[in-house]
Amino acid sequence: MALPRRQPRPRSLLLLVLTWLPQSPSLAIDLIPYTPQITAWGLGGKVTATTFSLEQPRCVFDEYVSANDTIWLVVAFSNASRDFENPQTAAKIPTFPQLLTDGYYMTLPLSLDQLPCEDLTGGSGGVAVLRVGNDFGCNQRPYCNAPLPGQGPYSVKFLVMDAGAPPKAETKWSNPIHLHRGKDPSSIDTWPGRRSGCMIVITSILSTLAGLLLLAFLAASTTRFSSLWWPEEAPEQLRIGSFMGKRYLTHHIPPSEAATLPVGCEPGLDPLPSLSP
Repeated sequence: MALPRRQPRPRSLLLLVLTWLPQSPSLAIDLIPYTPQITAWGLGGKVTATTFSLEQPRCVFDEYVSANDTIWLVVAFSNASRDFENPQTAAKIPTFPQLLTDGYYMTLPLSLDQLPCEDLTGGSGGVAVLRVGNDFGCNQRPYCNAPLPGQGPYSVKFLVMDAGAPPKAETKWSNPIHLHRGKDPSSIDTWPGRRSGCMIVITSILSTLAGLLLLAFLAASTTRFSSLWWPEEAPEQLRIGSFMGKRYLTHHIPPSEAATLPVGCEPGLDPLPSLSP
């Protein structure tokens, strides 16, 4: 009696198919044990509504990059990073407009000498960070680093490529990077009735003090300029109509001057006769 033929298991068939299929060149590249991340430097604006700043991957590519290689930054929406396939030639490198259609692009081509393995404080001259989305006027250039169009989240990785060969090495994908969301100006409440009580009291006090200071300044200015326009009158001057004259005080004639009086004006004599009839 013939025994029934044993059917191959599905798992064994899958292994056979994978063995026969040619290996993709993108799976054969080296994986660099490095994960890109936002810079740890205490910089303002590390993450904005259109940009984010990565730390420089110094002392990371020395074992994988030669002088003719280029280090690319792959930027993708986090949900589209799994669909990204490493380009096999320079002509297939995705550019910035493909971010809105395919969900990813490549930018910031760097050479190894631009990322020296030196301390930043040693005066190497290299950039301190890699700022993604920092170029606002590059829409016509092929590998544009234009401002990012939305909040994201985004994921990035570095890819090492030779000009005439497929990619050589790549890093891990970063954690999702969320950009800041700008607030709609129409949603900002500027009505004073919705402010807190403390703010209203402080505003009232400051307004009152400002008004008092303004009144004091006006009073002092008025007093000062009034003395210049209307000067005080001297006590020895009299105003008679429009004539200004000095006031003389009468006084007694001393005895020594009595001898010099004309004849007929001696004291005790009758006054001079009148010339009138």
